[in-house]
Amino acid sequence: MSEQFSTEISDRICTHMNDDHASAVVLYAQAYGGKPEATSAQMLAIDANGMDLTAQVNDETVPVRVNFDRTLTDAEDAHHTLIEMVKQARKVAN
Repeated sequence: MSEQFSTEISDRICTHMNDDHASAVVLYAQAYGGKPEATSAQMLAIDANGMDLTAQVNDETVPVRVNFDRTLTDAEDAHHTLIEMVKQARKVAN
């Protein structure tokens, strides 16, 4: 692996996703986390195997783990994978 998922990398990705792509995080919880009724979500952490989210479901905050379909190699791989996941989820939703 060329770059490990350090706490700093995880925090940077999560902050970016929560601040700039909140609707995508909800989509991850709905489409990949088994919470189709989620109304909001936050990304708490990301690692090479998946991401940890919390989602609002029926006025309750619930933990959600979304596993990737493969092990990611670095932050750039995570970036491309997250984009592709949103694209796929939007295709299914439409």
